[in-house]
Amino acid sequence: MRFSTNTLEALLKDPSAIKTSYQAKQLHAHVIKLKGPRASASKFSGFFLSVYSNFNLLKDCLRLFNAPKSVPSAKAWKSIIKCCVSSGNFLEAITFFKRMVASGMTPDSKVFPALLKTSAHLSHITLGEAVHGWVIRLGFESDLFTGNSLMNMYGKLEYLDAVKKMPADGRRSVVFGGLEETTISSRDSVTKIFEAMPIKDIVSWNTIIGIHVERGTCNEVVWRLVMDMGTAELKPDSYTLSTILPIIAQSADVMKGKEVHGYAIRHGCDKDVFIGSSLIDMYSNCSRLDDSLSVFKLSPHMDSVSWNSMIAACVQNGRFEDGLKLFREMLMTDHVPVAVSFSSILPACAQLTTLYLGKQLHGYIIRHRFDDNIFVSSSLLDMYAKCGSLCAAGWLFDRMKFRDTVSWTAMVMAYASHGRAREAVDLFDEMEMAETIKPNSGSFLAVLTACSHGGFVDEARDYLRRMTRKYGLSPGIEHFGAVSDALGRAGKLEEAYEFISGLHIQPTVAIWSTLLSACRVYKNVELAEDVTRQMLTIDPNCMTALILLSNVYVAAGRWKDGAKLRNRMRKKGLKKTAACTGIEIKGQLHVFVTGDESHPSYGKIKETLKDIMDRIEAAGYVPDTATALYDVDEEEKRQALSIHSERLAIAFGVMNTPQGTTIRLTKNLRICVDCHTAAKHMSGILNREIIVRDLVRFHHFKDGNCSCGDFW
Repeated sequence: MRFSTNTLEALLKDPSAIKTSYQAKQLHAHVIKLKGPRASASKFSGFFLSVYSNFNLLKDCLRLFNAPKSVPSAKAWKSIIKCCVSSGNFLEAITFFKRMVASGMTPDSKVFPALLKTSAHLSHITLGEAVHGWVIRLGFESDLFTGNSLMNMYGKLEYLDAVKKMPADGRRSVVFGGLEETTISSRDSVTKIFEAMPIKDIVSWNTIIGIHVERGTCNEVVWRLVMDMGTAELKPDSYTLSTILPIIAQSADVMKGKEVHGYAIRHGCDKDVFIGSSLIDMYSNCSRLDDSLSVFKLSPHMDSVSWNSMIAACVQNGRFEDGLKLFREMLMTDHVPVAVSFSSILPACAQLTTLYLGKQLHGYIIRHRFDDNIFVSSSLLDMYAKCGSLCAAGWLFDRMKFRDTVSWTAMVMAYASHGRAREAVDLFDEMEMAETIKPNSGSFLAVLTACSHGGFVDEARDYLRRMTRKYGLSPGIEHFGAVSDALGRAGKLEEAYEFISGLHIQPTVAIWSTLLSACRVYKNVELAEDVTRQMLTIDPNCMTALILLSNVYVAAGRWKDGAKLRNRMRKKGLKKTAACTGIEIKGQLHVFVTGDESHPSYGKIKETLKDIMDRIEAAGYVPDTATALYDVDEEEKRQALSIHSERLAIAFGVMNTPQGTTIRLTKNLRICVDCHTAAKHMSGILNREIIVRDLVRFHHFKDGNCSCGDFW
């Protein structure tokens, strides 16, 4: 490349006109050709060092800086230090600074931002304090770029309002650059640096706002900073909005969120992909999924972040089918799924128990080598467990190279929900012994659930104590609920009542309902009526309380009281949720409702079910008509039980799968006592495993037995 004299002079006056490293090297070669080899050691040295530094050409910078007879100028020192930092050679940057000071050269303000960046990357607070001491000593506190760098350094090192042990005078000394520097007092903070800055730009405001957000400062403080920013005649930009939207989402403050959204539209920031994704997340956290969809559809640039944010929003808001639909649409575009795509969509498969689709996704994950990603692996494990395939979940857990708290917790909960309570407890104890793993609240909920399902009352009490005393975790209502459930299932009804009544937090309908369910099992009508009163005090229209009490009356043979209660519910306009059971056949979900004859294959289903019922009755099954809700004759009770949704689904599964195939069902309510007994017999005479996921847990029926041990 040849340069004219005018072009050469223009480039030497304005280095920003050099757009590529190739142009820089060609220009350098041209200068050497015109001026001779000594040009590298002449006044051009500092110029080309600065240019090479801008392109992070460290080797070229070092060769030029160390050229024979070269006497580095202040600009040259600044350039080599900046290039070292930009290239990630932080220790070399410190070495060059020390050499600079030793040579007698006084640093200018442009050197310190690079050194402060070095301190942040090395997580070296002492070094950062020493650099700050140099800044104060040389009077550069008022420099805008140095001030911004100081805030950023202290913020990244979590030094905002940090309290350290200091000498009595509040100052300490550090040797840096060959000189002893007095560092700042620990009483100083990022906020004080910010307030002391005479000039602040958009970067200054964004830095202080970002640090407060990272530190979890009160939302009102952050919001006030944003307002003050406007008062300072600086408009919040895309970076500002994408910083504050997550805390608005966390607090689910939809009014503030809409205010920010309106500002973004007025100032043209809403087209920014990061703002769009943040708005999707914000509306999703505020349970405004339709608004999230509107933002997504109006986005001019639907990148992978937008797609994944929208898919995650659907799944988190329970719109699982919509999430799957969006995932399929994304596959039809040019956007290739990434790890977060699968960790977002797999929970939808788990909740819908679409094992067929889950396996397809697993195949894609393996082919594209996402199976080593710990988040994807944990999501796969959870999906298989919730779809009833505990063996696959265990296989995945065993082959994971790295396990975090989430993966351990998912496996403990998998064992607990599948009736393998002892394995769950043992795995939790193994988790506690792992050096790098610390159980969290979810981990303790998983092991307490195992204790509940297994009837381990003493262990449940022990884990609850260990949670607070050993790990300093505060139990939530769900943890107390698991303990009360364990007491109730074990027949300790009075003790469970006292436990709930004595809680330091207000009991909920959910925790009382666990005890009311136990009252049905043990036919304790008096306590059930007391518990129902407690539940109705919390929620006068609580349908769960009335339904469960009605079941208690029926179980105790008090048919008239049960009928009165159901009449009361009808007068109030309360309707019991219809029992329904789903079964997946060849990737298609079939849903059956109790007594529903609308399925196209109902005639054949009825014949198949009758044949199965005749076979299990011949094998010793006797219908438990005491669980029927209406006081009618025995034959009508038997007929009412025979058309329960799970039985229709089992018959349909037998019709449409090969002999020996596992039948997997999902029910929206708890499986009733008689269907539980019938399913045990069916597993025996059909020689099949029947897996039922009900509202509370999994039941694995095999060879005439159930994994719950009839304890549910």
